[in-house]
Amino acid sequence: MPTRSQLEPRRALRAIRALLDNPEDLPQVFTIIESLSGPAPALLLGRFRRTPSGARILDQRPDIVTILDDRDGLRRLPEGSLGRAYLGFVESENISAAGIRAASAAGGFRPPRSSEFEFVKDRLRDTHDLWHALTGYQGDLVGEAALLSFILAQTWNPGVAFIVATALVKTHGQPDPAQRSEMRRLIVDGFRRGRAAAWLPAQEWEVLLARPLDDVRHRLGIEPPPNYEPVRPADLRAAAMAA
Repeated sequence: MPTRSQLEPRRALRAIRALLDNPEDLPQVFTIIESLSGPAPALLLGRFRRTPSGARILDQRPDIVTILDDRDGLRRLPEGSLGRAYLGFVESENISAAGIRAASAAGGFRPPRSSEFEFVKDRLRDTHDLWHALTGYQGDLVGEAALLSFILAQTWNPGVAFIVATALVKTHGQPDPAQRSEMRRLIVDGFRRGRAAAWLPAQEWEVLLARPLDDVRHRLGIEPPPNYEPVRPADLRAAAMAA
């Protein structure tokens, strides 16, 4: 089975238009990334295979969603652990790993790939909100864009790069110059933080969940989370109406 992603620019364009109409339409994000990734996921799989932890994960094929959706189990983890931070994040955002998986499936067509290829791609998707908890970016528009910028630095995925570039362009529409500058700074800084960190795709999150969040951040070279004012779609709509 081939592992080179296909480029589907027309499909991506339809998703981009839908996402511009509704920034909260998560399936469109997955569609854009899927359609524009090119060879990046295959290259990532090759690096994944070459790491000792990645080789173990590929051998065992754990389904991390079963762990991340076990909220009672996460609640039993030590206070201050990565797992508890993840639980706090998904509960505050009213989301779940299973919901993210369903949104990805709603993106539609997938070209045929090897089972290893699919497993690694799906694991990155399923752990997206763990990266939120680890980096400290919230689930608002700026936090998502900054985390995608962080992910771009880790994966060099053209589909992710396109969304980050679009987010940077969209900041021009913010009426408040100070907010506009802060949004750009956070997005650009996400890339810098991603470059400074250890390579996260092949981390054995199943082991790290019970460990103190600060220790995991130190071990993986994750700099302290930034302080910023979250920007939600409702905030932008309110600002546009007031302008």
